[in-house]
Amino acid sequence: MAPALRLLLAFLAIGSCTAADHVDLWPMPKTVSHGTQRLYVSNNATMSMAGSKYSDGKAILKDAFQRMLDLMKLNHNADGANPSSSLLTGVNIVVLSTQDELGFEVDESYNLTVPTIGEPLHAQIEAQTVFGALHALQTFSQLCHFEFTSRLIGLNSAPWMISDAPRFPYRGLLIDTSRHYLPLATIKGVIDAMTYSKLNVLHWHIVDEQSFPIEIPSYPKLWNGSYSYSERYTMPDAIDIVRYAEKRGVNVLAEIDVPGHARSWGVGYPELWPSDSCREPLDVSNNFTFKVIDGILSDFSKVFKFKFVHLGGDEVNTSCWTETPHIKEWLNNNHMNVSDAYRYFVLRAQKIAISHGYEVINWEETFNNFGDKLDRKTVVHNWYFLNHEKGSVGNCRIIHACTKNQ
Repeated sequence: MAPALRLLLAFLAIGSCTAADHVDLWPMPKTVSHGTQRLYVSNNATMSMAGSKYSDGKAILKDAFQRMLDLMKLNHNADGANPSSSLLTGVNIVVLSTQDELGFEVDESYNLTVPTIGEPLHAQIEAQTVFGALHALQTFSQLCHFEFTSRLIGLNSAPWMISDAPRFPYRGLLIDTSRHYLPLATIKGVIDAMTYSKLNVLHWHIVDEQSFPIEIPSYPKLWNGSYSYSERYTMPDAIDIVRYAEKRGVNVLAEIDVPGHARSWGVGYPELWPSDSCREPLDVSNNFTFKVIDGILSDFSKVFKFKFVHLGGDEVNTSCWTETPHIKEWLNNNHMNVSDAYRYFVLRAQKIAISHGYEVINWEETFNNFGDKLDRKTVVHNWYFLNHEKGSVGNCRIIHACTKNQ
C-alpha cells in the first residue's frame, strides 16, 4: 500500500471507532480501564456543566459538543428508538478554571468517566481548563460508533475510566502557504483534523521565496509578491484563522524566513534585494530591510498571539552579498565577512521580534553556525531531508525536534 494511502486511512480511522467490539484510542491516554457492558448514547444527548467554574461564555464547549455529536454520527441519521436502559443521556463537564486564554503550556489534562449505573446515566469530564475538556470530548467520540442495524450511537466496553495529559507541550503540524496556496476553508479543515490527534500548534509557514501571500498593513506592497491577485490572505483572514484555531485548542505559530527564502519580498520593494540580478538573501546592508521586518512583526503581534514567532534562518546562500558592490563595501567598512553578516542579520531580527513581545524559534543552521550568540531563550528547530534512495516518499522537510538554547 502506498504510504500516502496508509496515512489517509489512518486519519479516517481517528474520528471514531469502527468495530463494534473493539475500541482504538488515539493518541493512547496515560491510563485507561474499561469493562464489558454495551451502552447507547441518546439521540437527544445533551451537555451539562453542573459543578463547573467555567461559564463557557465563548461557547467553546457548546460548539465542541455539537462537533463531537456530528463526528460520532458520521453524517448518518441516528434516528433509532432509544432503549429503555443502558442509555447515556449526555455528558457533564466540570472545568475547574474560569480562564480560557490559550497559551503555551496551558494545562490540557482531563479525567473522563463513563459509568454503567446512575439515574440519569451520563458521562463525566473533569478538567483543569476548557482545553483539557476539548481533548476529553475528542476521546469520548472515539469510544463511540454508529450502528447501522439499530441506527443508534453505541458505546462498548463500559464502564470507562480514562486519565490523560500530553507528554509534550508543543505538538505541531506545519503548513506552507507560500509554495502551496491554501484556501481558508482548507486551513480550517487542517485545524479540525489536528484536533482528532490532539495536536496543539499550527506552524503556519506563510512566506517564502516563491510568494508573499499575506497582507502587511505597514508595508502594503509586500503582497505584490503573491502568486496571483486572488491567492492572498488579508489581516482579517489571519485573525479568522487564529480565532478558529483557538476555539479548538490550537495555537498558530507564524513563520517568516529571513534572511534567505525571501526573494518574493522584493517584488513590492525591490530595494530589499541585493540587486535586480541577485535577489536573495535580503540586503543586510540596507537599514530599510530591518524596518520592514519590524513592520511585519509589529503587524503580526496584533494577530498572532502565540508566545513564539518563527524567523527561519536556514539555507542562507550569501554569495549575493559578496557579488554586490555596495554590500561588499559595507562588509569591508564594518570589518565583516559573510559569516559575520549572517550572524548579524539573525541576531538583529531576533532583537526586533523580542521587542514585540515574542520569543524566537530559528532553524538549526543558526545554532550550528553561531549557537552561543543566539538569544538564550531561542528554540532551535531541527530538520532533515528524506532521501528517495532510502525509500522515502520524497524530499520532504521533517520537523525532528525542538530544543531550548541553554
